[in-house]
Amino acid sequence: MLYQSVLVDQNSPVNADLLLDQSKQNVYVLTYSKVSMVPVSECELQTDCQSCLSVRDPYCGWCVLEGRCLRRQDCHLESQANHWLWSYQPASQCVTVQSLKPANQSREEQTPVSLTVAQLPTLSEDESLSCSFGTLPPQPAVVAGTTITCQSPLPELLPPNPPGSDHMSLRVSVMFRDVTISTSNITFYDCKAVGRLNSTSPCMACVGSVWPCNWCALDELCTHNSNCPKEHIISNSLVQLQAPQGPDSCPSVWALQSSPLVPVGFLSPLALMGRNLDMFQGEEPYACVVVVEGEELKLNATLKKDPETQAYTFTCSPHKFQYRLKQLEYSAPIFLQRGSHRIDSAPSLRLQLYDCAVGQSDCSQCRAVSSEYGCVWCGGESPGCVYNLSCTSPPGPVQTCPAPQITQIQPVSGPVEGGVLVTIHGSNLGMHYQDIQGGVTVAGVSCQPQPQGYIISTRIVCELKPSRQETEGPVIVTVGDSEPGQSLQTFTYQDPQLSSIIPDKGPVSGGTTLTIHGTQLLTGQRKDLTAYVGQQPCHIVDEVSGTHLLCRTSPSNQTGEVSVSVLFGKAERIVPGKRFCYMEDPVITDAFPAESFYEGGRGIKVTGRNLDVVQQPMISVWVEPMENTLVRRRRYARLSARNNQVFNSTTPKKQERCSVVSPTEMTCVTPGVTSHSKVMGVGFELDNVKVAFKSVTGKPFSYFPNPVLYALNRDAPETPYRFKPGGVIAVEGKDLTRAMTRGEVVARLGDQRCEVKTLDSTHLYCEPPETQPESLGDNQLPSLRVIMGKLDVDLGLVQYDADGLPPVPLAAQVGLAVGAAVVVLVVLVIILMYRRKSKQALRDYKKVLVQLETLEINVGDQCRKEFTDLMTEMMDLSSDVGGPGIPLLDYKTYAERVFFPGQRGAPLSQNLDLPESRRQTVEQGLGQLNNLLNNRLFLIRFIHTLEAQQNFSQRDRGHVASLLTMALHDKLEYFTDVMKTLLGDLTQQYVAKNPKLMLRRTETVVEKMLTNWMSICLYSFLKEVAGEPLYMLYRAIKYQVDKGPVDAVTGKAKRTLNDSHLLREDIDYCSITLTVLVKNGVEVQPCPVKVLDTDTITQVKDKILDQIYKGAPFSQRPAADSLDLEWRSGQAGHLTLSDDDVTAIVQGRWKKLNTLQHYKVPDEATVALIPRSAVVTGIHQVYQTGEKTPMLEGEEEEGLRLWHLVKSSEDPEIPKHRKSSMRERERAKAIPEIYLTRLLSMKGTLQKFVDDVFVAILSTKRPPPIAVRFFFDFLDDMAEKHGIDDPETVHIWKTNSLPLRFWVNILKNPQFVFDVQVTDSVDAVLSVIAQTFIDSCTTSEHKVGRDSPVNKLLYAREIPRYKQLVERYYSDIHSAASGCYQEMNSTLTELSGSFASEMNSLVALHELYKYINKYYDQIIMSLEEDAAGQKMQLAYRLQQVAALVENKVTDL
Repeated sequence: MLYQSVLVDQNSPVNADLLLDQSKQNVYVLTYSKVSMVPVSECELQTDCQSCLSVRDPYCGWCVLEGRCLRRQDCHLESQANHWLWSYQPASQCVTVQSLKPANQSREEQTPVSLTVAQLPTLSEDESLSCSFGTLPPQPAVVAGTTITCQSPLPELLPPNPPGSDHMSLRVSVMFRDVTISTSNITFYDCKAVGRLNSTSPCMACVGSVWPCNWCALDELCTHNSNCPKEHIISNSLVQLQAPQGPDSCPSVWALQSSPLVPVGFLSPLALMGRNLDMFQGEEPYACVVVVEGEELKLNATLKKDPETQAYTFTCSPHKFQYRLKQLEYSAPIFLQRGSHRIDSAPSLRLQLYDCAVGQSDCSQCRAVSSEYGCVWCGGESPGCVYNLSCTSPPGPVQTCPAPQITQIQPVSGPVEGGVLVTIHGSNLGMHYQDIQGGVTVAGVSCQPQPQGYIISTRIVCELKPSRQETEGPVIVTVGDSEPGQSLQTFTYQDPQLSSIIPDKGPVSGGTTLTIHGTQLLTGQRKDLTAYVGQQPCHIVDEVSGTHLLCRTSPSNQTGEVSVSVLFGKAERIVPGKRFCYMEDPVITDAFPAESFYEGGRGIKVTGRNLDVVQQPMISVWVEPMENTLVRRRRYARLSARNNQVFNSTTPKKQERCSVVSPTEMTCVTPGVTSHSKVMGVGFELDNVKVAFKSVTGKPFSYFPNPVLYALNRDAPETPYRFKPGGVIAVEGKDLTRAMTRGEVVARLGDQRCEVKTLDSTHLYCEPPETQPESLGDNQLPSLRVIMGKLDVDLGLVQYDADGLPPVPLAAQVGLAVGAAVVVLVVLVIILMYRRKSKQALRDYKKVLVQLETLEINVGDQCRKEFTDLMTEMMDLSSDVGGPGIPLLDYKTYAERVFFPGQRGAPLSQNLDLPESRRQTVEQGLGQLNNLLNNRLFLIRFIHTLEAQQNFSQRDRGHVASLLTMALHDKLEYFTDVMKTLLGDLTQQYVAKNPKLMLRRTETVVEKMLTNWMSICLYSFLKEVAGEPLYMLYRAIKYQVDKGPVDAVTGKAKRTLNDSHLLREDIDYCSITLTVLVKNGVEVQPCPVKVLDTDTITQVKDKILDQIYKGAPFSQRPAADSLDLEWRSGQAGHLTLSDDDVTAIVQGRWKKLNTLQHYKVPDEATVALIPRSAVVTGIHQVYQTGEKTPMLEGEEEEGLRLWHLVKSSEDPEIPKHRKSSMRERERAKAIPEIYLTRLLSMKGTLQKFVDDVFVAILSTKRPPPIAVRFFFDFLDDMAEKHGIDDPETVHIWKTNSLPLRFWVNILKNPQFVFDVQVTDSVDAVLSVIAQTFIDSCTTSEHKVGRDSPVNKLLYAREIPRYKQLVERYYSDIHSAASGCYQEMNSTLTELSGSFASEMNSLVALHELYKYINKYYDQIIMSLEEDAAGQKMQLAYRLQQVAALVENKVTDL
């Protein structure tokens, strides 16, 4: 028997093998993806007795006095009768109220109420029940067996009746304490309300009511009492008492003695008949009251009583009645009034006032009025319909009506076959249908009138009869013996013809707009025309002309050719020689892209089948205003869930027509929508075939806000942008690639295109023409316009920089540049020789800045070109971001590299190596050690004791901190609390010395704990926010470095930011493209790879692997040393290339590594990577490019030194003191311009990527990570606690804890986050960027001089801007509302559960025990000296751990 359904795992079957747990209260359920523990019963889900008993759950029952569905053992007094009602027992019934006395009660009295209750549980002497009426407070109840008696509420406490009602119902609840046992309803009626609600006959309503109400006639009162103040009472018909009783005993006026028909404008007497009026004493006057259009007309009434029948007759004084409404009749209520007292009147008592002149516009209409009204057509000068007594002027009432008059006929044409209906409008067209039957002709042909279309005197509808030929003539109507009436319009019999159709095919689902051509198509009315395609109707749209009509085809149940026909009434015409072909419906298989911005206009490429069948392909967007979205959200959710479509006729939509390119392809342009509307769905409407976008692609179409493009001169938009020919124009913006690609963007400068080279989310780079284009507007200068779909943005005017002097030859330019460089160098040398005092620092600073700015201007164009090439290369990478393009490390590897940097075999990847005989005992001991570590006192004493030991090195401190992080990873909230305590102790130490030095280095356990804590908390931020720009920076650096020569021995590169790693010599090199044969399965495909002819063979192999495994993790690709590079030339020419072989060049004691240039490998040469044999003859390589100094076997013994591009400048023959003096002289020189130009070029090319990383880390547009806010708040609290009010100190603390401790580490070591290889040349560039980040976080003023490091000179202008970013970041966090502790705890709990399984806690505990064992006596002594530790027996517990882990004999 099924008594409950539980969803365990969506879309996954449940294994039939179910297993109960030990308590027998839960069952284990196994599905494909998980194991779930499901309780065998969930009684508490049933909230009332009826649902509890109806589920028939054998575990459940209704606990009556607790009002809950419970298991039997959970119900108090379950063994006593009627206390626990078993759900599984069919005979179980809920406690119910069987009867209630009285069930109906007057609200004006308070009486006892008795309830008979079945299944009432037994109560003890100290237990009692109560009654509750509605929301009123409970009152005590008296229980006698199964009867419960309680007092009804006081009348003034009862709630009012609902509006328009004479009673109200209240729920009566039987309660035990605050638990409702059973309920019923009691009704409180109000007799006074019965009389009030019926103003025309209150007495009859009172005594005829369903409630026992009586009427006090003289008091005009409806009451529940059986007596009245003035003693004259009429009893209710329900009460078995003596007369008077019931409505017939009420004094009332029950009928009109005169006719109810009263013509207006005449003195008409009225007479009313009454009864039971003898109870009224006195001579108060009577009056008849007639209510006309809301106004009461009082007419004096005289009473006459018939002594025999005892009937009362009231004669009202005559009156001329009038009403303003334009209608024949008006019903006016009438009643009798005695003094101010209204006598009851029958509800049907009304006068029918009428006016013959209203609505009777001609003689026939007037004479057609019923004879009882007495209306006649009165002739004379002003003929009209009047009451017969009003027609006094000659010639008096007219006996014969004038001839018919025809004013309009519809239609004015019809087919010769007839069959259409002709409508004739006019006057005097007969008083009855019989008057015109057989009296209508159209163009001389009889027309049969239709009874259902006939309206007296004004309209005739007749069916046209066939005509022998095309003819025309008037319409003639004859009424009886009168003269016939003839129309002024002429009716024409026509013979319409069809000639052709366009188009001749359409989808089988219909919806094709078909144009039918012919002649005289406007025959009959529009409603008489019906078109058919085969047997299916074709619905006519738009107006029909004489030569063509348009109709929309209906769906067909099969494909094929069918005829096209049009019915003109009953006359059918078929298009001769032309047939319409129903074809298979169009099918859409793909549509791309799936997003647009609000402005619309983005091209959507649609592919499919039979797309050319469609006449009007449309793309539709269903939108709804934001204010309506919440109201309709559920309805649309249900609709979407039902059919994945949003085609709804009531939802507004925007449409754009698509262009069909071929049967398999069409192009659509997205419609524009407003930003304040909600897009409910996007789809295609292909005639009648409707396809939701989501059903095609599997994901919904998305609309995004419009991309933002900033003016070229944001500070002064009216000022023209200065452009130097030969460069590119950089346009800044926001969200430029969210719904747009580079190929879709059009940029125009004046009347010419500006070729878009690169597009990313924040920048657009376009290359304008070499000469300034013409302007399209009134301005003399051209303006730059960027067009994205329908979005057309004018970014301002552009002015080309023109040289006023004639062009200087290139040789002269180089000579001038070199001469200027020499002059500058001489000036600098003279200044350095004669002005060495400190007051010259500022002047030197300015000169260096001038020099840097001059150099940057000179290399600006080169940087722009380089940057454009780099961005073009990076576009492929950008398209992969978020997918396989970013090889993010999993959390375990990430944690291992951060916690244990540079260590192989870290505890994260180890297993507990123990003999099986000892494993269980050791693991038990490690479990107890884990419990000890979760004791705050033990952990803090343990750390302090270790740090107090002199031989506990700095490396040991970091190792212990990381082991503790692993062991406590599942309790990060506790770990954080301990870290805060230790940091508090550390702050206390530094406040006494120099607080600015705190957290500067990792000298204590807690400082490494802080590093690990930041790494854990910011992992998700790295993945979701900072990872993408950081990876893009790494790839950009690697791409730029690899474009220039890199010395394989020294690691120096031509393209770098680090002057110590700069290849200063001019190396002749050129770029060549190798065709690499790549085996893909059984197929070999050629792959072009760009390399340099100066590259060593290992460098070439690395570049080939980079290209082949682009985007793949470094750990998943083969090592270069495991492969050989084979040059293939012709069919038999295979040559294996290597860095060193017998052809290597040896000069003295120097041996040069082989390069492609050495082997004379040409451009477009074909090469292949083949696996290296296990046994290789010759010399083996044992180094990795850029990682270590190469060593070749045998070379060391021979005394040969290796070199690649340049020989090492280190000469062992120079004495040490002379080396020092040479370094000082080189340092004293000015920066050689040619070398600094290389650095500046590299810096300018990478600037955008460096900015992106810094902005991602320090952006205040998104909320900073909760861990950062939490820890900065903690540092602020520490400063306040210790009275540190120096903002610089707190700034240094924050810098040391976040940028210096975490971000610099990540910037310098991207391999901590990504599965990549960082070579020495890339590492050198990253070190400069990381140092720039550090300089940006300092508070000291950034000044540079002649002795400043080159990296400070390079970023001298950017560092102040970065400093502002840092200060704003710190300031925004400080000014934000605090109180993030609860949120931080929730985050830590979530992190503990997410990554705890990745940590090898047993290995960490075992490694920690090694330190405990090493300093065992000191730790035991420290614990025994602590009073609190003695109470907790911490030393004793540690001794137990030692006994279990290594059988250490202790004094237990």
